[in-house]
Amino acid sequence: MKLKDLFLETIGREEAGTRKALERVPEGKNDWAPHEKSMKLGYLASLVASMPSWIDLMIHQDELDFAPVGENKAKPAEWKTTAELLAIFDESMKKAREALESTTDEHLMMNWKLKAAGHLITDEPRYINIQQGMLTHWAHHRGQLTVYLRLQDAAVPALYGPSADERF
Repeated sequence: MKLKDLFLETIGREEAGTRKALERVPEGKNDWAPHEKSMKLGYLASLVASMPSWIDLMIHQDELDFAPVGENKAKPAEWKTTAELLAIFDESMKKAREALESTTDEHLMMNWKLKAAGHLITDEPRYINIQQGMLTHWAHHRGQLTVYLRLQDAAVPALYGPSADERF
């Protein structure tokens, strides 16, 4: 199996559960956070919705500085309605799929750099960055989002098994 096919299957399997979680994010609560050190609900939801598009960056750029000095053009989009949040997600999934469909295993073996304020964070093959820097990271933030949903009394979707709100 080609790496791109494995990644296409993986994002496809994660799509429905992610959509369920995003559909349940309450509108009008974007500035809510469970703790002063926690990220805001709106930012977290936007992050979860937009993370698949990172695959496009990892395939079509040689590096990314996610905290550049000056204006950060890579920060997640702001949204007000569930429809806007889901549109961000749909566009992000589209970009990920198109990027994966257009690449090769040889390209995915080439190194990609992640930086923060000019400092090197990682310089590893693209496929490792897609697996660890996007897919695993995405699962982490999706899980975090389900905790936020619980704290907002929103129904928590069954993702990898039943939840208290949803059985298979």
